[in-house]
Amino acid sequence: MWKPICAPAFALGEFGRRGGSSVLGQGKMMMRFACSPAIALGLLCLVGIRVQSADSHPNVLLICVDDLRPELKCFGAEYIHSPNIDELARSSRLFGRHYVQAPTCGASRYAMLTGCYGGASNEAIADRAKTIAVGDSVPDSMPEWFRQHGYTTVSVGKVSHYPGGRMGPDWDDDAKLEMPDSWDRHLLPAGPWQHPRGSMHGLAHGEIRNDPGAMDVMQSVDGDDSIYPDGLIVDESLRQLDQLASDNEKPFFLAVGIIRPHLPFGAPAKYMLPYEDVELPTIPHPMKPSGTTTWHGSGEFMRYNRWGRDPNTDPEFADEVRRHYAACVTYADASVGRVLSKLRETGADANTVVVLWGDHGWHLGEHAIWGKHALFEESLRSPLLVRLPSMPDPGKTADAIIESVDIFPTLCDASGIPSPNNLDGSSLMSILDDPASAGDYAISYTKKARTLRDNQYRLTVHDNGAEELYDHSTDEAETLNLASQRADVVKEMRKRLDDRLPRKVRSRR
Repeated sequence: MWKPICAPAFALGEFGRRGGSSVLGQGKMMMRFACSPAIALGLLCLVGIRVQSADSHPNVLLICVDDLRPELKCFGAEYIHSPNIDELARSSRLFGRHYVQAPTCGASRYAMLTGCYGGASNEAIADRAKTIAVGDSVPDSMPEWFRQHGYTTVSVGKVSHYPGGRMGPDWDDDAKLEMPDSWDRHLLPAGPWQHPRGSMHGLAHGEIRNDPGAMDVMQSVDGDDSIYPDGLIVDESLRQLDQLASDNEKPFFLAVGIIRPHLPFGAPAKYMLPYEDVELPTIPHPMKPSGTTTWHGSGEFMRYNRWGRDPNTDPEFADEVRRHYAACVTYADASVGRVLSKLRETGADANTVVVLWGDHGWHLGEHAIWGKHALFEESLRSPLLVRLPSMPDPGKTADAIIESVDIFPTLCDASGIPSPNNLDGSSLMSILDDPASAGDYAISYTKKARTLRDNQYRLTVHDNGAEELYDHSTDEAETLNLASQRADVVKEMRKRLDDRLPRKVRSRR
């Protein structure tokens, strides 16, 4: 069944504020003058839009997990207890070499939610909102695009940079939306943590971070999941799933943002139990690199109360930190499991595309870093799982190199709606159909450097002219800079990097 675009399931109006660059925007403008279904259908043919009835489009469940590196059993970390994500992996396409655009929350989420390269700071999404406020054109966000195409869009938790999607001193100002026009509902149940800022860095029973130096970098407290903020986020997500799944008129786009394992590493004590006596793997390449790199002093981690201990010089403390990170991963896994269980309970799972995405990686001592914010593999590689209602070879891993900007066009393809014409990403449908399909290469950036990762090498170029070249086909990987020895490789990779980024990212910083 086909519907004219002026049917109630589709949002009209607001054409022109984004510059009208999309085909849908053109269709919306034209439909102001086309009220009859016959004329509407004719105009849709002219502009190349096909709009199906809502019941023909699958739902979308996007689960975002903060600071989650591929430290999961389904990614080869045998000591990790992650049964729910592992179960999801068995029915999904696991992307073993997915790279984020930036090793920081705001910039990475900007890229995923817009399908475009963008600013390198945590304020990338907030800067987009400021651009909208002064009337300038910006790319449509992914939830905004799905909303325009008849979806009910809801976010719960940390999906954009600020949990709950609002800005202001405590990230709860209704007049300052981080992503205008994107969500029908954007929610953050703060509970005893009082506000989204309190939830973001909260510890058990409502403890809010004021002075990081006075807050423990890790803890484990007896209680159920609700004694930490993610328990409340999941509770609200389950309520939203019940409501959304009962709507037979419109498909839903539900994004759930789980905060842990973000610092500080706090999780209910029961999630520490699998790690009390576990033998942890050796930290690979734990030494600070020499020369010009994106190494940093782990300032985000080090500013918390560490009882005077440094994991780079105290192996026992390093293992304690890693166990608490692992407990937070298992807590996040349990949160994912609750959401997926509710999806099954509602019966909506049979017609829902499920995506699990980590917003970036996290160093656990590699290169003597405890945190993110570097352009090494550990900061940039994160989990990505995609499950379609029907797909060939579920459970097979794809080895193709892909990027977070590819998620937006992929979800458009999987949902049967057109993609915007201004995306930097490419659809992954060919890899979802065939896990052996080839990928491309991945671009990432900070404020002062850019990097390109292909099948064999990583090239990092600093704004001061320094270059790093690492060969991942060797045991040295990202510990031996070969830039001075392989000038031909540097030249070829730098051309690819320069061709793609200067007009897109460097001008937006």
